[in-house]
Amino acid sequence: MIDVVYLGNSPQSKERLKYIPGQSIKPTTTYKEAASVCTPRIPNEHFILFFEKNIQNEDVTAITYIHKNCPSVYIILMTDPLTEEERKMYLKSGINDTIERQASITELNKKIQFISSRENILFNDQDAKYKILKFKIPLWKRAFDIVFSGLAILFLSPIFLLTAIAIRLESKGPIIFKSKRVGTNYTIFDFLKFRSMYVDAEKRLKEISKEHNQYAESEEDEDDDEDEKSVITSPLGDEAEQQMFDKGLESGMMISDEEIMLVGDDFVVAESEFTKQKEAENNNAFVKIENDPRITKVGKFIRKYSIDELPQLFNILKGDMSIVGNRPLPLYEAEKLTADTSIDRFMAPAGLTGLWQVEERGKGGNMSAEERKQLDIIYGQTYNFALDMKIIFRTLTAFIQKENV
Repeated sequence: MIDVVYLGNSPQSKERLKYIPGQSIKPTTTYKEAASVCTPRIPNEHFILFFEKNIQNEDVTAITYIHKNCPSVYIILMTDPLTEEERKMYLKSGINDTIERQASITELNKKIQFISSRENILFNDQDAKYKILKFKIPLWKRAFDIVFSGLAILFLSPIFLLTAIAIRLESKGPIIFKSKRVGTNYTIFDFLKFRSMYVDAEKRLKEISKEHNQYAESEEDEDDDEDEKSVITSPLGDEAEQQMFDKGLESGMMISDEEIMLVGDDFVVAESEFTKQKEAENNNAFVKIENDPRITKVGKFIRKYSIDELPQLFNILKGDMSIVGNRPLPLYEAEKLTADTSIDRFMAPAGLTGLWQVEERGKGGNMSAEERKQLDIIYGQTYNFALDMKIIFRTLTAFIQKENV
């Protein structure tokens, strides 16, 4: 059972919430009043709290208090666009979700229905659920990582110094390149590498990724599909779309004689076509550039011999990564791998080297994104000390790469 509560003083929000079908919204004006209303009176009673954004510091105090006193509440922040700093602050205080402050009655209702349909997952035994889903690195693996990375940093310190000097002499910019990566349990951390590209490399990625991306579909394939994608643009006017919704188009769908059509704010698309496009996006989640023109001369050398990866020994020493594991992914790649078929790759150690890296070298660098993902999943399900040692040995014997993999 889910009750819906509103905390705030916006007449517009109250009015829209009042007209949500089948829901009796309980309005409150103070966080202590909201906490009192969101306290369960019967077993398995749960609450959705629409929290109107106000002054950030006051909001954080209120949200923290409500979560502490009401463990069975799901808090949705009604807000205008947030800055990155605001987003982090609100998430840390306990916000579960956000919705636009001016969200329509239909959008509000969809949010309530979505949460209600997942009540058992969202509310039942939260601590136990997270213990099951959260990966914890074994003691033997962590101990090996600390000893190995510590000794490696000490032994390779002359190479660290010479590489830093070479990078600084060739081009301006920082010696160490930091990028946000997603590792174990979808944890985001600062991933360290020796800089091997010019300083504006990331800005140029979108310009050249389509031309050089090893994993992307060819332009010929895209041309073949162009006619099929024409359905994306809606031929319907506002009046025609409204007539569709008046006929009972709940959840943004309509049923035609031959196909289920998905209706958005500014498009109508067949469900089969929508599914095909999403699959294509997921299949091309990885971005790999062949003969990348953004790489410096020093960068080509340190990449060839994997010297650019050495600063990750500090990531390993810190605990962000392991010596052997699944490669941490950039945010733009990881966000496309959140489907049920991909999650298992993140329920495993993140690593400096791994199963797909040694397999890819064996295939001359030619490996699809799907093959990479499957090898990551296999490693997460089967890793052990013997397998880790085998991967490390194969990495060392393939240290001099003949291909840019």
